Amino acid sequence: MNVLDRTLYPRVAPQRIIPMILWPITVMMIIHRSLILGVNGHRTDDFAPVYNAAFNFLNRLPVYNENYGTVDPHYLYPPSGTLLMAPLAVLDPQTSRWIFIGVSVAVLVLCAYLLTRLFGFESNSWVFPAVLFFFFSTETVAHTLIFTNFNGFVLLGLIAFLMLMIGRHDLWAGVAIGLTLAVKPVLAPLLLLVLLNRQWKALITAIGIPVVLNALAWPISADPMDFIRRTVPYLGETRDYYNSSITGNAAYFGIDSWLAWVLRIAFIAMAAFSLWFLYKHYRKTDELLWWATSSGVLLCTTFLVGSLGQGYYSMLLFPLLMTVFLPGSTMRNWPAWLGVYGCMTFDVFVSNKWEPFGRYLEYNKVPLGWSLLMISVFCVLLFRFLDLRKADAQPKVAVAIS
Repeated sequence: MNVLDRTLYPRVAPQRIIPMILWPITVMMIIHRSLILGVNGHRTDDFAPVYNAAFNFLNRLPVYNENYGTVDPHYLYPPSGTLLMAPLAVLDPQTSRWIFIGVSVAVLVLCAYLLTRLFGFESNSWVFPAVLFFFFSTETVAHTLIFTNFNGFVLLGLIAFLMLMIGRHDLWAGVAIGLTLAVKPVLAPLLLLVLLNRQWKALITAIGIPVVLNALAWPISADPMDFIRRTVPYLGETRDYYNSSITGNAAYFGIDSWLAWVLRIAFIAMAAFSLWFLYKHYRKTDELLWWATSSGVLLCTTFLVGSLGQGYYSMLLFPLLMTVFLPGSTMRNWPAWLGVYGCMTFDVFVSNKWEPFGRYLEYNKVPLGWSLLMISVFCVLLFRFLDLRKADAQPKVAVAIS
């Protein structure tokens, strides 16, 4: 190539093209989601109840005295969570909220970096900006910042837990998940995987940290027993608003309870088979694939069959989605990613022209997305199970014929 050609057609290494495109777009998306949408806020404000509870806790005022008959966001953290959230009330509400948003953004960027490294990619590869771009294009991350809630920290706890369990740092893995359980128990189902993998030490800190923090917070709380008397029963109820679980959806649309139970049992059965197959065939041969896929199956099933499943919980499925880079992944099919679109899209389907249909899609995109994702994972593993059975049966048939 002569000088003229090098000047007119400068060479750019192919591996630099994707980061070159993604980094400026991703940085602007992060700025938009945090400084604009996050600071603007929304009529749904998850931060205000937490701040008020922290303020009341520091001033020895009742914390668990809310009217649960309203549709406003409620404070539902146990005393251990209140103790951890108490520093928020040292500052004024606006400053505290803005700092919380900033720290949440830093945590989400850290989560993207850790996921990139966990799955074997360097931070200077195209995967890191691609993961960041995907993060901040989703509803789950956007609404975590807009509503200003704790979910980003739960995701960090989940990723740290997976990394430390795979690295056999069991006690520290328990610390990572235990701190999240002290605030909200959404990751509690993953303790089943600890039992299945016989890494018992993780249970010491995973259970011990919430117990110790509750023991510390209990005597200095003004009304700790009201958490047991009032909040715990409310947590067991199925509400018909901001609830994408099967029972929440059934309550909103007036679906018979028997059908909701049939669906719940069906998804539990699919999850049980999926977990069994993953345990049998992947736990010892590909631990990363086993942990990431099994955790996604457990959490997605919990969102669907539990009493409360909110759309922004979907960020806890990010490790499952990252398995697409691994051989043997259950995410290498288009129905699974259609499900991901449903439960993570920031698109709004409210339609002025087709109002009933648009309303149905808008209120059902998350439960339909979770459902399709679960069905896709189950079908992939079921087909592999049937193929294995067929392969095992063929030699026996050949011997019988001969």
